[in-house]
Amino acid sequence: MLKRIARLRGCLLLALCCLLGFGAFGADVTQVHADDGASSYNYSFWGNTVAAPKAYEATILLNGAKLGTGPLKDPADLFVSADGQLYVLDAGNNRVIVLDRQFKLVRIIDAFLRDGKKEAFLNPQGLFVTDRKELIVADTGNKRVVHLDQDGNVIKVIESPKSELLAEGFNFEPVRVVADKAQRIYVMAAGVYDGFMEFSASGDFTSFIGANRVNFDPTDYLWKMLSTRAQRSQMVMFTPTEFTNLDINDEGFIYATNGQASDNVKKLNAQGSDILRREGYFPPEGDIRFTTLDGPTRLADIDVADSEIFAILDATRGRVFTYSGDGHFMYVFGGIGNQLGEFHTPVAIERIGDDYVVLDKALGELTVFQTTEYGRTLNEAVRSYYKGEEEKAYELFQKTINMNANLEFAYAGIGKALLRQGKYGEAMQYFKQSMDQRGYSKAFLLYRKQVLREHFTAIMTGVAVLVLGLFLIRRYLKHKGGKKIVPMEA
Repeated sequence: MLKRIARLRGCLLLALCCLLGFGAFGADVTQVHADDGASSYNYSFWGNTVAAPKAYEATILLNGAKLGTGPLKDPADLFVSADGQLYVLDAGNNRVIVLDRQFKLVRIIDAFLRDGKKEAFLNPQGLFVTDRKELIVADTGNKRVVHLDQDGNVIKVIESPKSELLAEGFNFEPVRVVADKAQRIYVMAAGVYDGFMEFSASGDFTSFIGANRVNFDPTDYLWKMLSTRAQRSQMVMFTPTEFTNLDINDEGFIYATNGQASDNVKKLNAQGSDILRREGYFPPEGDIRFTTLDGPTRLADIDVADSEIFAILDATRGRVFTYSGDGHFMYVFGGIGNQLGEFHTPVAIERIGDDYVVLDKALGELTVFQTTEYGRTLNEAVRSYYKGEEEKAYELFQKTINMNANLEFAYAGIGKALLRQGKYGEAMQYFKQSMDQRGYSKAFLLYRKQVLREHFTAIMTGVAVLVLGLFLIRRYLKHKGGKKIVPMEA
């Protein structure tokens, strides 16, 4: 009996190894990622990489010498305030550099007064600026969050929070920070797997929000069943992953990135539920194809702009992927390399108007990307659709596909614009071209109702005539069949 069990285990292991080996081989052969020299591309409905015009081009490269601040040392984060000023967190030099819209130096914040004593930051890793220009810094090295007003005066300092929700001896190491309109502060802390830490306006810890769920992998479970106790003890536990970054929009929704193999991007509401729309061909997670050499996308930052447009930064390949609020992949730019528009260690991204700024930690540089005509047109098309401007969205999407016929979701955009205008028949054609089954079904149902409504009188008249005709024919046949034939008299 024991021999049979051992033999069965061996067969299962051999079969599993064959399956895994075949999967790995297939990945190397078929999953050719978009690293063929093209700096701009998109994905078709079938997952094929298709060429696309450049939406953004790198135009400006800034470093400490050009900014007049001295070399940047391990800069960690960026933020653009409501008035367009750019805040650069120069972590290695323990300071915050403030630039105006023309990237000219405004001031440097490297210290503040607290209870009459001068204090400084220590290896800060995250910053946020409120609409009132209050500065919030994740002062990681000092294990605290510092909240300053626009003049640099201390509003509050959050240190070592106490709560029953926190383990005894909890080590508070804030890494990223954002705040909402109600002055609640959300902190991403190192080593915390329960989600973001929420603090009240007074600085009290209240709860966790948006914890990542554990994804069950049946392959791992099978391996554990077939492994010895010693082997099982060395395997990775099923624990939630940490978030890697976050941003917040004007409505108070938190956009977050994490290190999971799926659902890399989330949009969290007040209850911490993920409400991100994923209506695109593929989830908004960056490259869908990659080799086993460079591995999957590792997201370093996320930036939310107007009209729910958001961009994610892939640290693995140095690319910026931008998506619409519905989750459609709009365009990509950037890369790893030594040319203008490429990076060594990209860590942060921010948007100033329609321009993007990417921060390179290793090189201590800022790269500014500006839109091409194609990028501006596509941005405005998505904005117009979001605002409900159907005619403008229709015209701009038409202009977009004239510049890039491979952008399949633009056809769906045209279909949705036509749908709002009540042109259901035309909308069906565009939805079919974009492989949007949901949109096509909706347009078809509305088109059928429209046809029935427009021809209701004619249809009902025809039905009435048909019924009347059948009734008369039936009576005629009945009357004719009921007549008796009388024989003639001689």
